[in-house]
Amino acid sequence: MKELIVRSISGLLYISIILFSMFASREWFLVLFFLLGAITVYEFQKLVHLKSFISYVILGVLLYFLSYTVWDENAIYLYCILAIFVNLFLLKDLLVVGKIIPMFGRKKYIALIFYLIAGFTFLTLIPYHNGTYQVWLIIGIFILIWANDSFAYLIGKNFGKRKLLERVSPKKTVEGFIGGFAGTFLAGFLIFNYTQLLSLGAWFAMAVMVTVLGTLGDLIQSKFKRQAGVKDSGSLMPGHGGIYDRLDSVIYVSPFIYAFLEIVDYVS
Repeated sequence: MKELIVRSISGLLYISIILFSMFASREWFLVLFFLLGAITVYEFQKLVHLKSFISYVILGVLLYFLSYTVWDENAIYLYCILAIFVNLFLLKDLLVVGKIIPMFGRKKYIALIFYLIAGFTFLTLIPYHNGTYQVWLIIGIFILIWANDSFAYLIGKNFGKRKLLERVSPKKTVEGFIGGFAGTFLAGFLIFNYTQLLSLGAWFAMAVMVTVLGTLGDLIQSKFKRQAGVKDSGSLMPGHGGIYDRLDSVIYVSPFIYAFLEIVDYVS
């Protein structure tokens, strides 16, 4: 019971800080996710045994020039394509490579820049993808993520029997995945009815992306932790682990969602 109370308080504080920054202004949102990004970079570097100060500089530069000033749209599109390409390679490593995700020196930097830092870059670009700050769009994305996590946890804990990918994450179940799918679709329907920001089909499409790609992002992070021999990426959030543990899904899925929103805008 004590652990549940600590976990609940920690989670509510985390959600409150994120929502406050989103509603405050685009600048507050960017500053918060730069700080969260820096912590996540630190946690990721510990997992893959990398020590680099320049990674924090790269995070700040990319967030400023691509997310804040939107320096060059073609550079953003190229970065998005490369990020998706690297994410798909990490997925291949997750599903095909038996024991570990190979992380030799150069690949550590590639994953850092085009997977982790790219996740924060496109996460902060999503609410500004059409040139205006749409706070309910990014809140909607996080609601989809939280709905997937919550329903997957509740259904998996109470009804889960068949393992999803036991060699990477023994606690994840097929029933939990299906529960997350249902919860995310319900959340997408409610967000559409409340905001009317995008079409119902667009929210359902993003619900599918969050459920499938978000779960894969979680599994990729679980494999990194398994290789490092640790349960959590950090201990900043009591009952939850590190910031990377909380943001692993949205880090992986954000370049795909950004690309989807750009395609929707282009064809509509």
